[in-house]
Amino acid sequence: MSDENIALNGAEAPAEETGATFMIEKIYTRDISFEVPNAPQVFTEQGQPELQMNLAQRMGQIAENVYEVVLTVTITCTMNGKNAYLAEVQQAGIFGLQGFDAQGLDAMLGAHCPNILYPYARQSISDMIVAGGFPPFYMQPINFDALYAQSLQQRAEGAPALASGTETAGNA
Repeated sequence: MSDENIALNGAEAPAEETGATFMIEKIYTRDISFEVPNAPQVFTEQGQPELQMNLAQRMGQIAENVYEVVLTVTITCTMNGKNAYLAEVQQAGIFGLQGFDAQGLDAMLGAHCPNILYPYARQSISDMIVAGGFPPFYMQPINFDALYAQSLQQRAEGAPALASGTETAGNA
């Protein structure tokens, strides 16, 4: 468990100054899935794999000052137009947030908490892919602050918030 005092800009600040507290209560895997629909033939295929990564997140309040954030990461690998594998993890956390104004709370839940969850999701995805008999796929860091800023801009323009992003890579 970790207890940090976070200012709105992400830097640590004394509790007396902001009155805001942030605690990680629990990190856990909510759901995990790995599928190889075309096994064993997929292991004899020749060609360049195509990878697509999708992100989604959701959050909800589960008690006063206690929130659950779920980060879903889905990796789809295709080769020669056929699915080689699909790996998905829903990495979740329960966070205690107290003393934040509405904007600060939204930023913490929309950017800071997914930043904490992502390394756990990345490790789970990586382990599944290797255990499934495929070469490792190294997921690159994600700037959740930039994704959050983009969702704020979309909200301001009246467009639905970005629920997922896509990244393609040429090698698996």
